[in-house]
Amino acid sequence: MSAQPVLARQRSRVHGRVLAGCVAAMAGLVQAASVQVDLSDAAGKPLADAVVFLESAEARRLVKPQPGVEMAQEKRQFVPVAMVIPVGTEVLFPNRDTVRHHVYSFSPTKKFELKLYTGTPSKPVLFDQAGVVVLGCNIHDQMAGWILVVDTPYYASSPATGKAQIDNVPPGTYKLRTWHHRLPVGAPALEQALTVPATGMASASVRMAGLQP
Repeated sequence: MSAQPVLARQRSRVHGRVLAGCVAAMAGLVQAASVQVDLSDAAGKPLADAVVFLESAEARRLVKPQPGVEMAQEKRQFVPVAMVIPVGTEVLFPNRDTVRHHVYSFSPTKKFELKLYTGTPSKPVLFDQAGVVVLGCNIHDQMAGWILVVDTPYYASSPATGKAQIDNVPPGTYKLRTWHHRLPVGAPALEQALTVPATGMASASVRMAGLQP
């Protein structure tokens, strides 16, 4: 038997497998939607600085640390005052003031302290557990900051318009959770079920009552 037909069939099978793999990969890329959440306060006004995130067993398996995260101290304030990060992220706390700060947290999610310092600490702080971390300064009592650590790669914060959007979300049923740093201490994030389609947009509205001033 000639080797040419055999080689041709082999090339055909290889080409077919490659093509099938490419089609499957492209289909996987297509199977994702966006989630838009309209956030408002008790008066119905757009709510800035709220955090929305989507939880599921599959989402938990896809979590990856976010690189290059900082929460600075400027003009005796934490900047930003609140942030959201995925589990496993390391955060630097640079002091950009001319006075020293003593950053700490007593929160069960992450207890730590960075004793009196200026500049940028040599080592970041690892946040390896999901939950809320409340920050303070042992020297300047008025300073307060919040870090929400989430066990999902699907999260977003709301701008002044109150519209938060999460892109590239695979289809499925999720817990949509909503958090704001002005919730009372110990209050859980709001929760509702949300089904995300294979393509297009899933929408939800959340009104957050009981926020502190």
